Amino acid sequence: MQIRWYGHAAFMVETGGAKLLIDPWITNPLSPASPQEVINAKPTHILITHDHFDHLGESVDIAKATGAPIVGSFELMLEVAEKGIPEAQTMPMNIGGTIKLGDGVEVYMTPALHTANRGAPSGFVVATPEGTVYHAGDTALFRDMELIGELYDIDVALLPIGSVYTMGPREAAIAVQLLRPRRVVPMHYNTFPLIRQDPEDFKARVEAVSRAKVFVMKPGDVLKL
Repeated sequence: MQIRWYGHAAFMVETGGAKLLIDPWITNPLSPASPQEVINAKPTHILITHDHFDHLGESVDIAKATGAPIVGSFELMLEVAEKGIPEAQTMPMNIGGTIKLGDGVEVYMTPALHTANRGAPSGFVVATPEGTVYHAGDTALFRDMELIGELYDIDVALLPIGSVYTMGPREAAIAVQLLRPRRVVPMHYNTFPLIRQDPEDFKARVEAVSRAKVFVMKPGDVLKL
């Protein structure tokens, strides 16, 4: 398995024959890639946590160019259908639900404490034979993260630390305690001045309370499991 970060909350999780593109705002100010480069990478599925512009991103254009199905909440799938994505190319689900993508890859939708224009904001647990990744989406700290950690043996947690719109470093470090992942990657920070944070501060906070290893990635970096 490998995980590529495009900046902000955009990731590509590659495992076996699956390439799962999550929250593809590829034109974010930190991204080293273009939408065309991501299209050329041929994602097999596109997962969207909620429909704010910085998460829905270029998902519709990428889906049209690649034929990759879009996965998200029922209401969000209605929204992308209105933007020209055929119903057959959408995979609606809801919080607490599971979908199987084949080759042993399963996607679980988790709650996220945030807002959305349509539908409920969410996170995703991607469970594969090569490891399990939790993308928290945009969220505040919430106690049920402990239950997520009990239900799923998380190898990598992708957690927002920007504050203002999501958790900050202090709250995200507590989230690590609740989730108990082996590895953590901070995300959703430094894209705008309003969410500027020092990821090394987050790393130090995590290492003070947890055995999890924090990987501070640069946009474009790849984490291999």
